[in-house]
Amino acid sequence: MGSFYYWGKWVKSEQKNNVFFALLSLTQFFVTSGMITQLNDIIRPVVTGLGYELWGCEYIPRGQHSLLRIYIESEPGVTVDDCQTVSRQLGAVLEVEDLIQGAYILEVSSPGVSRRLFSRQHYQRYIAHEICVKMHTAVNGRRKFSGLLKQLEGDNLVLLVEGETIELSLLDVDKANLVE
Repeated sequence: MGSFYYWGKWVKSEQKNNVFFALLSLTQFFVTSGMITQLNDIIRPVVTGLGYELWGCEYIPRGQHSLLRIYIESEPGVTVDDCQTVSRQLGAVLEVEDLIQGAYILEVSSPGVSRRLFSRQHYQRYIAHEICVKMHTAVNGRRKFSGLLKQLEGDNLVLLVEGETIELSLLDVDKANLVE
């Protein structure tokens, strides 16, 4: 297995010295992250116009079975009918915008109890809560951390993990969720 560091990300290939696969993976990463920004710009006005908060959005490319997952939030909670309403409106808008090439599944959901944290505001909102963080690169030999979110200091998360305070770069977080 080969790997190289490019633009702040480690890119791994499945075969030794398979640079083509690694570059393809890197291209997919940038296309997906750029697409998420564009999708958020399209989706946010629709969701807020219907009276909900756009919690987050993720796109998982899987060939003909790609998935666009939208998380919505509302003060009284989110029902199945709420998800259906948002799904119908977003489906029509996304069809017109035609940002995603090929077939995909549109899924609208509430963030749930173990909600994913997408933004700085989410981390601020959940200070003093237990979270689980998965990093892109290892910190002190680990990529996964579970602990109490003490604060957000600049671009760093400060966690209390097993009695020890650890700072993790927010820019290097792959995924973070609340712990139930």
